[in-house]
Amino acid sequence: MTKEPATPRLIAENRKARYEYFIEERYEAGLVLQGWEVKSMRAGRAQLAEAYVFLRNGEAFMTGAHLSPLPTTSTHVTPDPVRTRKLLLKHSELSGLVGAVERRGYTLVPLELYWKDGRAKLALGLAKGKKQHDKRAVEKDRDWERNKARLLRQR
Repeated sequence: MTKEPATPRLIAENRKARYEYFIEERYEAGLVLQGWEVKSMRAGRAQLAEAYVFLRNGEAFMTGAHLSPLPTTSTHVTPDPVRTRKLLLKHSELSGLVGAVERRGYTLVPLELYWKDGRAKLALGLAKGKKQHDKRAVEKDRDWERNKARLLRQR
């Protein structure tokens, strides 16, 4: 009897990222977390709105993600909700990301935080920033698709 892979359960999503950036590639990274952070994520108390990823000394780190501590946990440690957390990626992925970010002007953006097989994972996007006219064009296309669907329903 083979075990079916569990579907990832979403913890937090960075919706602003898809509005602000063109996402070119996606990567999946593990996170180095403390115990209270895991409990906080299980309770759904995570936000990625202000988060960003940077590379230093061949390693990836996420900062600005807010994990609110639960009042019942973390009695013996002083929790820092926005501490810098190390990301776990393969060496080959990291070296490719370093080249893209430093030489080609890409940005690493956290997209989603989710559970996969009982472990917290972060979906990263290799992204280029959108200009204001790009954002307007996307909005215009979305409005047109919505109106087109509405017109087809009326017939």
